[in-house]
Amino acid sequence: MATQIDRAALAARVRAALRANPVVALLGPRQCGKTTLAHAIAGGSEAEYFDLEDPAGAARLAQPMTALAPLRGLVVIDEVQRQPEVFPVLRVLADRP
Repeated sequence: MATQIDRAALAARVRAALRANPVVALLGPRQCGKTTLAHAIAGGSEAEYFDLEDPAGAARLAQPMTALAPLRGLVVIDEVQRQPEVFPVLRVLADRP
């Protein structure tokens, strides 16, 4: 039996994590609502969104440092596991002042 999730409470927890940490990962099984939650968090903001299942989104991150370094604010990278070379770049960028 599926368990119902309090989406508002979960979104509030993610927003709190984003205020306290430069990088937040949404992890879970396929089709559990990670992308929907990311869209809900980013909605109405100036977030930069990369969907790595979309070839155009993946192409935008072909050179991750070049693409991500100038960005400020919320950046959402959906399906980031498809481009593992992004992870070291995220660490470097998260550690910058």
